[in-house]
Amino acid sequence: MTTTSAPSRPAVTPPERPGGERGNAFTGLSRVMLLGFVRDRGALFFTMIMPLMFLLLFGALYKSGGTSHLKIAEVGQVQLLDAVKGQQDGPLAALEITQYSDESAALEKVRKGELDGVVKQGQDGRIAVRYSQADQVKAGTVQGIMNGLVQAANQEASGVKPAFALDLEQVEDKSLKPIQYLTPGLLGYAVAMGAVYGASFTLVSWRKKRVLRRLRLAPVSPGMVVGARVGVSVLVALAQTGLFLAVATLPFFGLKLTGHWWLVLPLVLCATIAFMSIGLVTGAVSKSEEAANGLNQMIILPMSFLGGAFIPLDFAPGWLQTVSHAMPLRYLTVSAKSVLSQGGGLVDVLPAMGGLLVFAAVMSLIAWRFFNWDDA
Repeated sequence: MTTTSAPSRPAVTPPERPGGERGNAFTGLSRVMLLGFVRDRGALFFTMIMPLMFLLLFGALYKSGGTSHLKIAEVGQVQLLDAVKGQQDGPLAALEITQYSDESAALEKVRKGELDGVVKQGQDGRIAVRYSQADQVKAGTVQGIMNGLVQAANQEASGVKPAFALDLEQVEDKSLKPIQYLTPGLLGYAVAMGAVYGASFTLVSWRKKRVLRRLRLAPVSPGMVVGARVGVSVLVALAQTGLFLAVATLPFFGLKLTGHWWLVLPLVLCATIAFMSIGLVTGAVSKSEEAANGLNQMIILPMSFLGGAFIPLDFAPGWLQTVSHAMPLRYLTVSAKSVLSQGGGLVDVLPAMGGLLVFAAVMSLIAWRFFNWDDA
């Protein structure tokens, strides 16, 4: 009796799952980009270490910052100053008075910026105040303080009670420290550096190494490449934010976070996308890393100064403040300062977040126009 074996069945190939393949490709691209960032010591230094060094430096320099003292030279005997020299508060709290016998030497120091003013009393009782117009802020402060002292002395001498009194008080908490103004600006600078350079250098490097050409032939869409880059940039920006806040809130610096401080996280996310769109444009038009670096510097440095990352815009000329409204970094620094140290809420960040996303959309369209898969 012979037995026949059943015919073998062909192996069944499981159906392809394009969604799973796309997910694996996205994860792989993100992993490659993140590892490239971590292994690049230059990128780590310029995006994480250098901005943190600025925070540590400026935070230490301005740790005990308050009202800046004015250095005044008292030539001879000035009764007005001598009468109130022992006061610890009031207008003289901002003055550092040094006695001089040589008026010419004191005036020369004012010209050189070593002193902010010279005060001398004539025999007729007139108070002569000399100052330098090189620093208009200090010159105005010297004039205001001395004018107030003279008026107060004249009222006291006349015996007439003043009809009005002036009560001055700052609107912020008196415990507010400079670190609460430094942190948002330097954080914005760090986020801008990381997002712009990360996007532009990835495009240029991958184009030169023909990685983009291989990706074009693979089942990978441009949107997937950009999405992976966005994910890595956002991850780096959130790491920067966490690092900055962790350092700034140390007891040595004393950053005090307000109730809605967490709103800085979605704000940083929108700002990262906006800055990354700038990097996509510079990476699309640059043929080498050197060219991309030059373009990025030409954009980031002016944007940092005009956006208030390093210098407050409160005392800037009107035209300069108008120009700063075109800088995306301004919206990050101003809104971040509002929610971190001024008690701002959702209403203060929503307009900025919307503007940053609109900016990102416009710049992304420009980058798409100039994008090339290779140098050919």
